Amino acid sequence: MLRFIVRRVLGAIPILFGLSVILFMFLRLLPGDPAIAILGQHATPQLIAQIHETLGLDKPLYVQYLNYLGQLLQGNFGASIIDSRAVADTFAIRFPITVELTIGALIFAVGLGIPLGRLAARHPNGWIDGLVTVVSLFGISIPIFVLGYTLAFIFAVELHLLPYPGPIDPRLSVDPVTHFPIIDAVLSGNPGAVVDAFAHLILPAIALGSIPLAIVTRITRASVIDVSNEDYVRTARAKGLTRKRVDDRHIMRNAWLPVTTVIGLQVGSLLGGAVLTETVFGWPGVGSWVVTSIQNHDYIVVQSLILIFATIFLTVNLIVDIGYAFLNPRIRYS
Repeated sequence: MLRFIVRRVLGAIPILFGLSVILFMFLRLLPGDPAIAILGQHATPQLIAQIHETLGLDKPLYVQYLNYLGQLLQGNFGASIIDSRAVADTFAIRFPITVELTIGALIFAVGLGIPLGRLAARHPNGWIDGLVTVVSLFGISIPIFVLGYTLAFIFAVELHLLPYPGPIDPRLSVDPVTHFPIIDAVLSGNPGAVVDAFAHLILPAIALGSIPLAIVTRITRASVIDVSNEDYVRTARAKGLTRKRVDDRHIMRNAWLPVTTVIGLQVGSLLGGAVLTETVFGWPGVGSWVVTSIQNHDYIVVQSLILIFATIFLTVNLIVDIGYAFLNPRIRYS
């Protein structure tokens, strides 16, 4: 197992290196100039040249990349071109907000997707299976921003049932101790702030979790049906074991592998989907920061965040692969 982990970690190095090269070159081919974004209406050729010299943008691309790579190897993700704040410092403030939204969406997707998938698998080709299929197709076919604005309009603007926008009402004056809105609300000792933080999470979590919900539902259904047709399941039923025991001990234990894979892969898609969701619902997380940085041509922030997301995605995949050995003892890594 240790050898497998080391091999996977070493294999991630060329992936991240190649990604850094592609990102660095691609972002600098995009139209726009960060100096103009900084200066705005005061931009003149002289001031633009001065900003280029200050930021090192007047140097050849390979020199700029080597300087950036040297910073990365030292654990330094650089500083924003726009406000000069260290990327790591801003990331530490914004990332917990994105994590809370991602966890909420994952709980919604997994907590509802697995039971729906199991329910559909128990009635294959029946009306329940058809209804679950329609719901899952409905969830996967609607773009996140369309669903987000629709939910906000119906439940926040028209019905006034849920708050919008932001992660918490700013009038509650909750101190950002951990930068997790719900945890900070709990630490504040204000029950109203806790309820408000949970209420603010509902709509964006549903919008972000709609696509993973559909995928988890479909994979769970297919996996459960596939395992239910195995000989050892029919043997267990012939022995007179209860339906619950057959489901828990024989079907789900073997159906978990593909479901676990999908759940692990959805973490990456949730981080990517947070860009749209945070923009729609006004969450000051990493996703909305990426959008602002792209608009301002803040190369350093964009490429650093994508590399961080890639590292998180690779780490989650490694954890999922390691988890296979615990879910299925027959799997061994050499």
